[in-house]
Amino acid sequence: MVDLVAFGIIIDDLVFPDGHTAMGVLGGGGPQAAFGMRLPALAGWSDRATSVGLVAGVGRDLPDSASAWLESAGIDHTGVRLTDLPTPRAWQVLEADGRRTQIWRVKERVGGAQLGRTLDHIPTRYHTALGFHLGIHPQEPDLDFIHQLRALAPSNRPMSDLRPPTISLELFKPADRPLSDAALHRLCSAADIFSPNLIEARTLVGNGSPDELARRLTDAGARIIALRMGADGSLVYDGIRLHRVPSVRATVVDTTGAGNAYCGGFLAGYIQTGDVLTAAHYGTVAASFLVEQVGLPPIDDRLRRSANQRLRSLGGRDDS
Repeated sequence: MVDLVAFGIIIDDLVFPDGHTAMGVLGGGGPQAAFGMRLPALAGWSDRATSVGLVAGVGRDLPDSASAWLESAGIDHTGVRLTDLPTPRAWQVLEADGRRTQIWRVKERVGGAQLGRTLDHIPTRYHTALGFHLGIHPQEPDLDFIHQLRALAPSNRPMSDLRPPTISLELFKPADRPLSDAALHRLCSAADIFSPNLIEARTLVGNGSPDELARRLTDAGARIIALRMGADGSLVYDGIRLHRVPSVRATVVDTTGAGNAYCGGFLAGYIQTGDVLTAAHYGTVAASFLVEQVGLPPIDDRLRRSANQRLRSLGGRDDS
């Protein structure tokens, strides 16, 4: 059985604001979210090792380094299907103000075919997962697929735990235009955990303080909001209490994928403990590793030691 599932692989060719590049970086959000999901097990934060699966379409051109990283992280890749199409690949043009522009290096239809999500792409052994995390486009949120995930039957669990899987959503990008009240409700209520960043949240519910944004999103139907605020950390709201969690001090090299890692860590923490503040701590630590280098961090003893130090540094604090 796989406990948690992430989606999507893209090979990123990064262009930084000063013009330098980093080519062939394992990205697409799925590996980064899967890292966040795996971190509690890698760091020994739970008595039960969480198993993580990744669903994606790739070609024979997938770099060996990508497969090697997935192996080193202990991520199940039964759901990574090999096809006759090339692996999705794109330029990621990064701006100094945090904006990012994706430009496909393969035909867009190829990227869509490899990244497309259907139940047929999900191995049967993933059907009993406790949680799924995926990114969505605000104008085209693929709600039918999300509802299908919710309906997966946890048939091999004890009768006392036949709950539907926990669904975690983030946005791929800000909304292109305001959503109707009905569309916003359908989007926000589709998940158990909804995690936009500040820019994305403001395109959904207008300008306002982080507290105001979180409350407006829950008013629109969200159950748990994990609002990502970059260097200012995150704000978590479950409709009852606001928790502010600071970022972990880190030397920032590249922020690509940090939000995905946060979401994966948050979902893992919430599944394990049912506590949104602990979940935010897990997500915060996971994100801190992504910003310290280009691409995913090496899985080694240093990561394990550092993860525990960083979790302790948060100290269970919140400023609500």
